[in-house]
Amino acid sequence: MPNNASPERRRLVLASQSPARLGLLRQAGFDPEVVVSGVDEDALTAGSPAELALVLAEAKADAVAVRPEAADALVVGCDSVLELDGRALGKPADAEDATARWKAMRGRSGVLRTGHCVIDTADGRRASVTASTVVRFGEPSDEEIAAYVSSGEPLHVAGAFTLDGRSAPFVEGIDGDPGNVIGLSLPALRSLLAELGVGITGLWV
Repeated sequence: MPNNASPERRRLVLASQSPARLGLLRQAGFDPEVVVSGVDEDALTAGSPAELALVLAEAKADAVAVRPEAADALVVGCDSVLELDGRALGKPADAEDATARWKAMRGRSGVLRTGHCVIDTADGRRASVTASTVVRFGEPSDEEIAAYVSSGEPLHVAGAFTLDGRSAPFVEGIDGDPGNVIGLSLPALRSLLAELGVGITGLWV
């Protein structure tokens, strides 16, 4: 008799504690498990912001892929930095740093680089890429910057801003994938999964 049973859906493991990345995946029809990598991001370096984003993403995916809870799963690691004046800006060190960044960014454009790495722990194959989106910042006043920094939000996000939070009114526009700025490019994820022979619709719940 023919076997009409559907193939078992692969497990998707997000190697990140970012609620924004988890939210993006859930809104797109996935239900990933979350395993925090514990990678010391400050200990890693690279030649360019785009390379650094990828190194960080691969380090996170590698750290989680070897754990028992990631066996036979697809592990997704991501990390974002804002490139401004050739420098990679991750999360600000403190409120003073966040304030200085916003005063430097306002009225200018930067490039949000998000590294993506997918590892299939069933066979060890992997695929990775850095996705880039241009961000055009508005010109918030000193008072608006102070109010935003006092909210605490910029201390927890790469580049001291996000599209899905209180800083959204201070971003004039973007050129590229908005999800990439929030923390994960779904088109990039689809391409990486395809490289590994995995159809993204088969991961929907």
